[in-house]
Amino acid sequence: MKASEGFSPGQHLVFQLLVLIFIVAGIAMGSVMLPLVDTLDTLWALISGASLPQSSASAILVHVRIPRVLSAALIGAALSLCGAAMQGLLRNPLADGSTLGVSSGASLGAVIAISLGITVPALPFAGTVMMAMLFAFASLMLILALSYSFDRSFSTQTIILMGVIFSMFASSLISLIMAFSGDKLRSITFWTMGSLAGTTYVNVLILLLALVFFGGLITLHGRELNAFAVGEENALHIGVPVRRVKLTVMIAVSGLIGVCVSVGGTIGFVGLIIPHITRMALGPNHRKLLPASFYFGAIFLLLCDLIARTVVSPVELPIGVVTSLIGAMVFVFIFRGRKRKER
Repeated sequence: MKASEGFSPGQHLVFQLLVLIFIVAGIAMGSVMLPLVDTLDTLWALISGASLPQSSASAILVHVRIPRVLSAALIGAALSLCGAAMQGLLRNPLADGSTLGVSSGASLGAVIAISLGITVPALPFAGTVMMAMLFAFASLMLILALSYSFDRSFSTQTIILMGVIFSMFASSLISLIMAFSGDKLRSITFWTMGSLAGTTYVNVLILLLALVFFGGLITLHGRELNAFAVGEENALHIGVPVRRVKLTVMIAVSGLIGVCVSVGGTIGFVGLIIPHITRMALGPNHRKLLPASFYFGAIFLLLCDLIARTVVSPVELPIGVVTSLIGAMVFVFIFRGRKRKER
């Protein structure tokens, strides 16, 4: 296989089977361990359209476990894909989707929606989703406008600097809102640490649609992201529309992160660690890196969600705490290993 080629159908199938295995394991395991046979019977009944088994295990699987596990897989895949795209776009292996400040902006919008009780008739959760996406896009536009006012070339350094400044500003506003949130402080605090509790099939559908649309836009630019590795000026000289690609990828990343934040809250390190490890294992070719990050991100968050539900059962840990703890340790390990190689 040539270096410029992407994944073969066989490789996609292998990764899809791996993700499926972890999904089934996540559905069967939890604070209440369910027999694998019951899990497979219920899943087969859902797939085939047969009548579901009338049992408490079946009810737990259908109404709690399945939507939560599917949400974990989709969010993990989306965040990792966004991180891989941003690392390629900014030519910085330590960047992720939150580098632009979009995650902070989406979190600010969701916190405002929760604190003010903003809802949509018949769809109570839609207010949070819409506010998170709205603030994600608004944050992106603000950061790009500020970057353009300081640097008409849209240089990577300027965009990162504006993103960091905006993230600090948004975090301050979130803390201010939490200070006056009253009886909603508990739910906001738990949400800001990341949580997939209470996710529904509607959340799964929203995540899936966002991943198909925005994720598709990102993966279509794999060749262009490869060209960015040799510098923006060189990419422009070989025919890459640098400004259009930048804007398209950034908008897709902001939309996808906005949806993920609205459903799962703040879940850190997925977009930083997984693409970084994937690049170390498979190389920098984005036609392989993007789909591999997609699959590895799904598996990683499925594992973190399982840990959050089982390690101190029956108490559930916020999934954002689990990803941050694991991500921080992995990051230190990777950084230490790279320093040793440089000596």
